[in-house]
Amino acid sequence: MSSLTRQPPKRSVCLQPLWLRITHWLNALAVLIMVMSGWRIYNASPIFDFAFPDNITLGGWLGGALQWHFAGMWLFALNGVAYLLLNLITGRFGRRMFPVSARGMVRDAWLALTARLSHADLSHYNQLQRAAYLFAVVDLILLVLSGLVIWKSVQFPLLRELLGGYDMARRIHFYCMAAIVCFVSVHLLMVVLVPRSLLVMLLGRSTLRSVNKETTS
Repeated sequence: MSSLTRQPPKRSVCLQPLWLRITHWLNALAVLIMVMSGWRIYNASPIFDFAFPDNITLGGWLGGALQWHFAGMWLFALNGVAYLLLNLITGRFGRRMFPVSARGMVRDAWLALTARLSHADLSHYNQLQRAAYLFAVVDLILLVLSGLVIWKSVQFPLLRELLGGYDMARRIHFYCMAAIVCFVSVHLLMVVLVPRSLLVMLLGRSTLRSVNKETTS
């Protein structure tokens, strides 16, 4: 008699926990609201010699844009705090974002430019990704701080002075907005180049195969 060997069920590994996916998409929504409403607010009192087209702004008028901006601000603040705390408590921040070195970034940049940078293991961030995500965290924090000076300049005099005054805070806020828009643009480009990464952020894994799918013989 011969016995049939039954192979263990194949399981797709969860690469991104549910809490991370939820906070990620809420952060994305909050940033989108703040950027588009911020463009409408900027148009009401521009600091440079250009304005954003009305059809890519949010709010319809200054008062409406301010309401959208504050709504996005509270969503981002509460969700952002939860995102950072959960990353720190679970140890994920340290595991995924470090170490980062200049040599490692140069190496990975060269591999990317020569189309040799591997994306096979989506549970691992290369050093360019780590540097980009750390930059985004710092940029968003500075965006919030400069926004506080613009919103409540009298209530935050020390912060206002540290940022170089009210007018400089407006410029810093604008530059940080431009930086996060560039970050999101590159992020979306990488999703196009590595579409499996979108599945990871939607489903927690890089395939559509059910977690509990078993093979039968």
